[in-house]
Amino acid sequence: MSIPTILAPLFVQVALTFVLLFWMAYSRASALKQRQTKLADIALGQPNWPAKAQQVSNSYNSQFQLPVLFYVLTALAIITRHADYLFVIMAWLFVLTRIVHAYVHTGTNYVRHRFNAFAAGAVILLIMWVIFAVRILLGLP
Repeated sequence: MSIPTILAPLFVQVALTFVLLFWMAYSRASALKQRQTKLADIALGQPNWPAKAQQVSNSYNSQFQLPVLFYVLTALAIITRHADYLFVIMAWLFVLTRIVHAYVHTGTNYVRHRFNAFAAGAVILLIMWVIFAVRILLGLP
């Protein structure tokens, strides 16, 4: 597998994180400008943002949970030369679940759909880690 092929899903995940970061900044700046909240109300991290700004913020923050394990696994798979076709397919599936999760999180925020996307991503990532660990521990290619 080529490095660009392996890293493409990771780059999409990073792009999703930055899109949410800029959206969060815009939402928060707009909320302050429109006086939906005041700096004094959020200065110590109080959750006093309007609902939409908080939704986007929560979605952004969730990009530093499961995806961190994805980033580490991708780096390790490259270093150990265990990033194969199966790895890339599963990486794309994981990133797709993160996109769906963010879409639901910042849209309808219907918890059942959001949880299903999160759970699917968690299971995919767990399987990726198990495959990687077994291959490393048993010395398989």
